[in-house]
Amino acid sequence: MLNIKDMMQRAQQMQFKLQEVQEKLKDINVEGEAGGGLVKTVLSCAGIVQNITLDPSVINPAERETLEDLIVAALNNANTAKEERIKQETQGMMDQLGLPKDTKLPF
Repeated sequence: MLNIKDMMQRAQQMQFKLQEVQEKLKDINVEGEAGGGLVKTVLSCAGIVQNITLDPSVINPAERETLEDLIVAALNNANTAKEERIKQETQGMMDQLGLPKDTKLPF
């Protein structure tokens, strides 16, 4: 049976590791794309859009709505990649601490 001291030490270790992962994620960028690469986005794992690249062929005022849809799709694709990367980083931390895979952590 764990005593209070051991539980407190594990909680502090988990808090430190969680902060470490959150800081690491700020510096990790993920990419998303749409239209077969015609629109590309870069998003930080903190959720900040870093860059949007448009292929010149999609810049046509007559097809503005299509371009807008492609930008939204690329951002959503990058957001999915961001969530997956956060999941991977968090799982790695949980493995190091010996926590069960279904442990819910505050992010």
